[in-house]
Amino acid sequence: MIKKILSFVGITLGINAILVRVAAAHCPLCTIGAGTAALAASWLGVSSFSIGIFIGAFGLATGLWIGGLLKKKINLFRYQTPIIGIVSLILTVLPLRELFYDNSSIYLSLFGDYGTWLNRTYYVDKFIVGSIVGAVILWIAPYLSKKLSVIRNGRIFPYQGIILSFLLLFIFSVLFEILK
Repeated sequence: MIKKILSFVGITLGINAILVRVAAAHCPLCTIGAGTAALAASWLGVSSFSIGIFIGAFGLATGLWIGGLLKKKINLFRYQTPIIGIVSLILTVLPLRELFYDNSSIYLSLFGDYGTWLNRTYYVDKFIVGSIVGAVILWIAPYLSKKLSVIRNGRIFPYQGIILSFLLLFIFSVLFEILK
């Protein structure tokens, strides 16, 4: 299983290296770091939700990075970068779903008879939900980094964006592992 993931990551990074000539250091570091963290999580035996968080962040980061580089060279349509990011997320998560599939149930019992929307058992794929959570965290991390800079009177510390992104991904993963 880990050989398949390493092969996938290697192929993805190889394609990126061939297609991309010049890049800022921030995005490749985030992308490689998120993929490495997902592999480490798998090796350590953590849940599919936590692995999904890192894989979702990895898929979205890759797409946003490539989309941003393409936008500099050719701007084909409006919202090109976010669309490429979402497509990359989908094309990263869905093939890996079979490797990390974990179908669990959540019983929601707020009110009403059993079978109504607020009183039924829902089946949830932890890997897919984790991937969505990871993508959302990665999407909002730059905005949180800007807010942190405003709070600090326009000052940033070295690698602020990367540190904040990974800290948020790590916190959410650890919280889920503790609360599960």
